[in-house]
Amino acid sequence: MRRQFLFCSCALLACLAVSAWFWPPALWSLVVLLPLLAAGYRDYFQKAHSIRRNFPLLGRFRYWLEAIRPEINQYFVESNTDGRPFSRDERSLVYQRAKGVLDTMPFGTRLDVYANGYEWLNHSLAPVHVDRRDLRVTVGGPDCKKPYSASILNISAMSYGALSGNAIRALNGGAKDGDFAHNTGEGGLSPHHLANGGDLIWQIGTGYFGCRTMSGDFDPELFAQNAQRPEVKMIEIKLSQGAKPGHGGILPARKVTPEIAAIRNVPLGQDVVSPPAHGAFSTPIEMMQFVARLRDLSGGKPIGLKLCLGKRREFFALCKAMQETGITPDFLAIDGGEGGTGAAPVEFTDRVGSPAADAIIFVHNALVGFSLRDRIRIIGSGRISTGFGMVKALMLGADMVYSARAMMLALGCIQALRCNSNVCPTGVATQDPHLEAGLVVTEKRKRVTSFHRESLASFSDLLGAMGLHHPRELRPWHLMRRVGPTEVRHYGELYRYLLPGELLTDDPPAEHARALRAASPHTFAHRGEGSSGAPHDLAHRCS
Repeated sequence: MRRQFLFCSCALLACLAVSAWFWPPALWSLVVLLPLLAAGYRDYFQKAHSIRRNFPLLGRFRYWLEAIRPEINQYFVESNTDGRPFSRDERSLVYQRAKGVLDTMPFGTRLDVYANGYEWLNHSLAPVHVDRRDLRVTVGGPDCKKPYSASILNISAMSYGALSGNAIRALNGGAKDGDFAHNTGEGGLSPHHLANGGDLIWQIGTGYFGCRTMSGDFDPELFAQNAQRPEVKMIEIKLSQGAKPGHGGILPARKVTPEIAAIRNVPLGQDVVSPPAHGAFSTPIEMMQFVARLRDLSGGKPIGLKLCLGKRREFFALCKAMQETGITPDFLAIDGGEGGTGAAPVEFTDRVGSPAADAIIFVHNALVGFSLRDRIRIIGSGRISTGFGMVKALMLGADMVYSARAMMLALGCIQALRCNSNVCPTGVATQDPHLEAGLVVTEKRKRVTSFHRESLASFSDLLGAMGLHHPRELRPWHLMRRVGPTEVRHYGELYRYLLPGELLTDDPPAEHARALRAASPHTFAHRGEGSSGAPHDLAHRCS
């Protein structure tokens, strides 16, 4: 639309000049035309609003409609967990924090505090001040030679290709300015990730982009070359993601530019498909050996796993492999089933994968039960956009969090739901250079930094109101949940938290005993399955 506006405005002025030459009264049309053109050119050259920059004049209608919209059903920040897009007020809150404007609200909460599922924090009559500089976590187990001091809030995995180059540069620039980390996504390291020098968490997916041969196999030499870059602080092996666990990924051919093809080492003009499973390992023990191999190739940097929790016995199999090999990842990124993506099958998005809260609690319990928790950090992910969401994740068992959707909103995303069509109107999720030009890196990186800063401020204020000095003091009983009209429980009552080593005893908790028996460090298959992988009897189907 930027290109069309220039062409149409120049053509219109030319036609007017010709008309005025033959019919002077035509000059009176300038009274109407010049103000419109002036407004259009102002939209074209301004840098703050991507919609107005990409759609001069027309883009103003969006803001006019927002100005007169009804104020009904606006305030549902934490209660909207059913729909995939954020609610209107969730978007507004992110926009306000990204822009550094007032985010207070008159007349109290609009939430139904007596509805089932309403959650709240218990405050203290002795609140304290929390220094935001203390909100960092050191990632790196006993075998890590280069531990990383991470912010408790970081940018979740979003690849170049899915996002535009300008969007990646703005995210990384914001991470640089705010001193937090930027996950590359599985699309490989691009010049856009490296342009601003922000800290990177390099994600290695099943396609091994950035460290693969042309046939798709893992390339250790190319991995070592990229992993030892100073910008790369941690490496994350992606097993699955919350939006489409067990499915793999796809980048449509129309979004595969020559640059992306070169970065990913893939053919041009074809859909880029990530297979569902890794080819570099096939058993839990082999996975741990791969972790150790990457740690060695990277020069001792933190190596972690990203997964959406599925079968419990498979995660117990990973824990048993850690016990048997003595190899542990430095961190585990747990992505909830409510996580999003640019494009995923609806059935996977809605019905596959554990929600973040249940997954974080289970993973935390498993690591504690196997006496591994002190060696491994947990990163929570899945629709986290507020200080309260961060507090909840950490109180359930995480050490730090990722945010993707909120970071996109900070860039200017309006949830147009065109991420997979290459026509994103804000220039965030497109490879169209004319739409991408609407996203001005120097402006949007400031908003990413501002959102991070204000979110940490909200988190620290909540923590202080609870009378806590540091996130490590958070416990499940600090979070209350209404489970009935007159019944309230804290999360320590809703879920059982295990004691260290409790899963290593001869008499493990009954709720985990069957999955423990079925888990083997030598295979992801169920113990007792035949060569075909099918259970022998109905009893096995209940594991």
